[in-house]
Amino acid sequence: MSNTVNSMSMTQSGMPASAYRGRFAPSPTGPLHFGSLVAAVASYLDARHHGGEWLVRMEDLDPPREMPGAADGILWTLERYGLHWDGEVIYQSHRSTEYQVALEQLDANGRLYGCACTRKEIADTSLPGVDAAVYPGTCRNGLPEGREARALRVRVDSAEVKIEDSLQGSTRQHLGREVGDFVVRRADKLVAYQLAVVVDDAAQQITHIVRGADLLDSTPRQVYLQRLLELPTPAYLHLPVAINTTGEKLSKQTGAPPVDDAEPVSVLLDVLQFLRQDVPGSASDMTLEDLLKCASERWDRTRLTATRTRSAPAGYLGD
Repeated sequence: MSNTVNSMSMTQSGMPASAYRGRFAPSPTGPLHFGSLVAAVASYLDARHHGGEWLVRMEDLDPPREMPGAADGILWTLERYGLHWDGEVIYQSHRSTEYQVALEQLDANGRLYGCACTRKEIADTSLPGVDAAVYPGTCRNGLPEGREARALRVRVDSAEVKIEDSLQGSTRQHLGREVGDFVVRRADKLVAYQLAVVVDDAAQQITHIVRGADLLDSTPRQVYLQRLLELPTPAYLHLPVAINTTGEKLSKQTGAPPVDDAEPVSVLLDVLQFLRQDVPGSASDMTLEDLLKCASERWDRTRLTATRTRSAPAGYLGD
């Protein structure tokens, strides 16, 4: 495998618009808030504007963080906002067999090893990386005497991954220096997000991914896994993330309130304004169906701002 990995947009390879398959993949940790609705609407409009399909996948792989009933609540909100998906909803919690096959393939190719390190041990012996401490390779050549493997890591060696994002532009990440060998199966035996999302995007034949820029730094790891598993690389577009007055991403943890299911047209107009999309002056008088149809037809990627964050409207910040 080459040390430099390039992410190539499928649209650049001549794929017709009708082959577009996008997706929205929320984690059921709580109701949809303004920031998550922005990602849902943008991915939906991009898919419909290009005559493509829009799928929904529930990323329910982390039971300790999940809220009972949140998955059903998210689907209800999507329907209330007219964001009707194609096909069946996929639940990651039902796909352990597929993830195990991917782990076995990585292992057969000599890319996996067991790691006995705790988070504290890594933090005490490592330098900061793109989103956590860079793993120093303590267990790369074998477990320390008397220790047992807790997690499984994938070897990155000196791989450098280049991403061509449709909005954020070109970025490079040297996995060895900025991330280190990363976890693909956690100490609690749950499959890590990076592996699950790669396996599922390929299984659902996703060609285009529109999501928040908070996931941009994870994308090189996903592209790396795609290459190791010989899976296609979708086209990526990472949107500005909605933040509160203190610069924190809107989330359940930062007190972001659920979106109002009673006023979908009003909220949708705020989402479109956040995305800097052009809507007619009469939009507030439109039905939800007509507004979505209009927004799909007028969807324009060039109006999006190439920033990683953007302040959310005051009414969606919570207490």
